[in-house]
Amino acid sequence: MTNDRKKRAERAEQMRKEREKAEKRQRNVISIVIVVIVIALIGGAAWAISTTSQDNATATELVAPEGATDDYGVLYTPEAAGAEDVEGEPVVVEIYEDFLCPGCGAFEQTNGPLLTEMVQEGEVSILYRPYAFLTGQSTNRYSQRAANAAACVLDDSGVEAFKQMHDILFANQPSEGGAGPEDAELADFAEQAGAGDISECLRVETFTPWVEEALAKGQEADVTGTPTVRIDGEDVSGPEQGGNPTLPGPPDLQEAIEAARAG
Repeated sequence: MTNDRKKRAERAEQMRKEREKAEKRQRNVISIVIVVIVIALIGGAAWAISTTSQDNATATELVAPEGATDDYGVLYTPEAAGAEDVEGEPVVVEIYEDFLCPGCGAFEQTNGPLLTEMVQEGEVSILYRPYAFLTGQSTNRYSQRAANAAACVLDDSGVEAFKQMHDILFANQPSEGGAGPEDAELADFAEQAGAGDISECLRVETFTPWVEEALAKGQEADVTGTPTVRIDGEDVSGPEQGGNPTLPGPPDLQEAIEAARAG
């Protein structure tokens, strides 16, 4: 082999080795890039899961809404309704109710205007007691979420706004078995009731533990369904039909209120 041929062979071999080194470096760079991308994707996925979890987190701490009674009720008094010069102690009408309960909706439609008028005239106070036991009867836990929404309004803007929210929720009561209003619509109802923005309270369900405890307390008080109406410690109902009591109407309520006033 001549010197020229030998030199060309050596250059070719050198070029081959350099090309192999370059290819190896390129493969290493690609591997490093892939590892970095995978780590970034894993980190991004973990962040997304964490963020989603935080966004969907619901409250677990038992916190009572401002304005609630110590025994898990909301007392709507003549003073809260703007009544003046109230004489005597108003009779307390205690109502256990579920915002999804059809019977509660019927009771409110039949008796709500009368009771509201009696509060405004100083004759009675209404002790509303959330009893959200129909949570599984809607596809979006409406019973519990609506009770939380009403509590959010109470906490944000007081008893009068709660009363307005209460009435709006019953006026827009959904049917059992489907979906009730979502948070955006509940927030709109709250605004109509005179409350501020309760979106965050709805998102984290701030008062759901309170609503759950209210249900437990109602069960301890021998409440088995809604509406349960009590005046002076006695259950009030309408005439029996087929051996079962019916919903109380205005005459039944007025009779029980007069009996309680007479003492």
